[in-house]
Amino acid sequence: MKHHAIVVFLTTCLAAAACPGHAGMPPVAGVHSSQTPPSKTVDRASMQTMQIPSHGELMNALVYIAAGAGPHPVVILLHGFPGNERNLDLAQDMRRAGWDVLYFNYRGSWGTPGDFSFAHSIEDTAAAIAYLRQPDVARSLRVDPSRIVLIGHSMGGFMTVEAAAADPAIKAFATISAADMSGRMQAILGQHKRADAVAAMASGLADEGMAPLAGCSPTGLANELADHVAGWPFMDKVDLLKNRTALIVTSDDGLADENNAFATALRKAGDRQVISVHLPADHAYSDQRIELSRAVLHWLATLPKQAGKGG
Repeated sequence: MKHHAIVVFLTTCLAAAACPGHAGMPPVAGVHSSQTPPSKTVDRASMQTMQIPSHGELMNALVYIAAGAGPHPVVILLHGFPGNERNLDLAQDMRRAGWDVLYFNYRGSWGTPGDFSFAHSIEDTAAAIAYLRQPDVARSLRVDPSRIVLIGHSMGGFMTVEAAAADPAIKAFATISAADMSGRMQAILGQHKRADAVAAMASGLADEGMAPLAGCSPTGLANELADHVAGWPFMDKVDLLKNRTALIVTSDDGLADENNAFATALRKAGDRQVISVHLPADHAYSDQRIELSRAVLHWLATLPKQAGKGG
């Protein structure tokens, strides 16, 4: 979400309250971000671009590949709404720490074909996970598909919670100023008529900027959130996530209370592997990028070195 705009969004709402040519094929090995030939003796750090199949479309994606033969653990880095802050500085830092990092654009966002919607984005995240688990893909990217970690910023945190809850094989996830958009809609609907709640949410979404998104409208997206208040809110996922390792990062953007409530609910449900970090920053962590990276890298370093060790 835009710098500062998330605060306006929340105030408004609360006031109312890469690639292969065929789907499923692995990326082409040896694609690099520069013209320098790869070493013949060392598995160098590199980047591959590809398109990931998702429900009849191909999502634009890239993977930062860590140095070394691997297989490397991998982070799927999920962007927000509409996705102006991509957090690729974090991706570079994670690669230096030995992690592969997959970044992609949901259907209908930033040039990926198709129509954008929250439901589509949830499906797209699952498609990205499935892509990394294909043996040929994992081998090409030097990825350990049993060690996939989800990290999402803002709406990407929403996608992270949904995807992790749906996939028990995801043992660890992190959210950075996660936006529990359906949970917020649920709260508004508890106090106002649906038409008024949808109008308030649509206004906030429009303020965030819809230009990078295709096939959607603010009102349509707001109605979609209202249609899913029985299943999408974070609190409905606590029981499914109470055995996972989680990092909950918050800032001074107005989202800290709901994120802290989610972390508290996980702990009360028995999760002893929840870490909370607060940084004095805006929604994009504009003046706390190094501190944000340190927090994420420190948490990743605590995760088990091998799959099947918990966490």
